[in-house]
Amino acid sequence: MRKLIGLFAFLLIVSLPAAAQTQQPIRVHCGGASYTDSKGQVWQADFGYNAGLPYSSSAQITGTSDPTLFQTERYNSGSSPMTYSFPVASGLYHLNLLFAENYSPLQKVGARVFSIKVQNNLAFQNMDIFAAVGPNTALVKGLDVSVQNGILSIEFDNSVQNAKVDGIEILPLSSQSPLLNLKFNYPDGTPVPGTLNYSISSSLLSFQGSAPLTNGQAQCVLLSNPSAMGISAQFTVNLNLTDSAGHQLWQLSLGMNPAQVNLGAIQTTSLNVVVQKL
Repeated sequence: MRKLIGLFAFLLIVSLPAAAQTQQPIRVHCGGASYTDSKGQVWQADFGYNAGLPYSSSAQITGTSDPTLFQTERYNSGSSPMTYSFPVASGLYHLNLLFAENYSPLQKVGARVFSIKVQNNLAFQNMDIFAAVGPNTALVKGLDVSVQNGILSIEFDNSVQNAKVDGIEILPLSSQSPLLNLKFNYPDGTPVPGTLNYSISSSLLSFQGSAPLTNGQAQCVLLSNPSAMGISAQFTVNLNLTDSAGHQLWQLSLGMNPAQVNLGAIQTTSLNVVVQKL
């Protein structure tokens, strides 16, 4: 059980594409100038967008060791989608999108709501930064992306007020990363339709994401190095499975210490879950 718990530490929900082998990470300081973060990583000045306007704030941002990244943004100032596009090698990537509600007139629930598509697929619907973490607080939304056409595109669509993004991080995933195969069946053996949701949260960062099951299955890439996601303190992993009607069918919550995570010897593993029909 201890080993199984460790496996859940940094799961990223994906399908079954090949990994990007030669692509370098891409980090964009949206709406801002080039910036070197607390880990020595360079975030390039804003680029790759088709529309929108920059905005900066002097608000003190909590929940991050790099508040500068969350003090600038590019927001969708028009009625058409604002899209960031990046040429990348075909393969598998982890995408992190950085947000903070640092505009005081919109610091209330429902004041800014928007949706995000990645590769033309709806990734995050009805995003409300303030409802998720409150004012002037860092939020990171992450998901895994398969790129087959050489372009990674991220679309920000207005719903209530202006869609926005503070930073974009694109990390190629190695084909050597260990895999976790999850399979959800009903007692009669038929696959469960639904969506697997995950969140990873610590005192400094919060990651959230989801992916639909395919024939009751999802495959996860496991990251053995906590610092790859910026986590250095005690953190919590939450998993839950919801059906098409939004009913929660299964959940798992774990507290983790990154110093005790070691997946170096793991190649692949599986978890089979039997879910009672409602």
